[in-house]
Amino acid sequence: MRAVVIGEGGQFGLQQRDDPVPGPRDVLVDVRAAGLNAADLQQARGNYPAPAGWPADIPGLEIAGEVLQAGTAADGVVPGDRVMALIGGGGHAERVVVPADLLIPVPTQLSWAEAGGFPEIFSTAWDALVSQAQVGVGDRILITGAAGGVGTAMVQIASATGADVVASVHRRELHEKVKSLVPEQRYLTVVTPDEAPDHGPFDVIVELVGRDDCLQQVSRLRTGGRLLLVGVHAGTTAPLPISGLLLARAKVIGTTIRGRSPTEKAVLAHKIRTKVAPLLAERRIRVPIEATYRLEEYADAYGRLAAPGKFGKIVFTP
Repeated sequence: MRAVVIGEGGQFGLQQRDDPVPGPRDVLVDVRAAGLNAADLQQARGNYPAPAGWPADIPGLEIAGEVLQAGTAADGVVPGDRVMALIGGGGHAERVVVPADLLIPVPTQLSWAEAGGFPEIFSTAWDALVSQAQVGVGDRILITGAAGGVGTAMVQIASATGADVVASVHRRELHEKVKSLVPEQRYLTVVTPDEAPDHGPFDVIVELVGRDDCLQQVSRLRTGGRLLLVGVHAGTTAPLPISGLLLARAKVIGTTIRGRSPTEKAVLAHKIRTKVAPLLAERRIRVPIEATYRLEEYADAYGRLAAPGKFGKIVFTP
């Protein structure tokens, strides 16, 4: 099979590799689409290694495709099944082995590109907003970097809970596209980062950018508010205003999925399978696609991923 590989100096290349072999509880998937994420670039820089048991030098955290082979203990899965999954790595290849308990059926009307861009962003959004921050009806939420892949999922999941959403998007030309994510939602406001403070205070702030001043947003929280740290694209360190945190009796929640135990990942996959995938099948949520690339176009794909001004997902279609 062909696979995108991280080589010396963090450079990407395309190589031939042996097909992976599934264990008893695994399936071998013929990859039809695989989303690109900022974590892939972080892995190439050496800042976000793959967890044990996953390919150390093949990036790719989400895939969609057809089951080629199912292990003897992979119950309920047969060759030909259309599946998608959030995985620990190895997705930017023509085939990948996935534990059966991570699989999510692909709705029949969904394109491969949409399926390949779904698992990471909506798993992150649901886990952070619903499971951890317990967002609900009437909460006022600020989402930074709302035009990116995770941002678009955050906007839709927050709106689905009945929250009042303020989406912060730097580029004004993307504002209407973000608004189109929730066409019948009255409680969605799209603003620039400079305008966002005028729409507070907030019950929850989702930080997807990670600037060196991102923790200063504690001052924009209501009493008992929650600051969710999900993305660190613009930096990994920031000073914390402790007095503001204490006065607001606020919580700072940091979250990532890749390093969780297999059991935790299986539990999350079950939640996405039962709670979020039905919304996708009913077209109550969607996966906006910025662009698709073939594997051999990996340089252009990662370049577009790193560039500003995207709306939604970059996806490989091997």
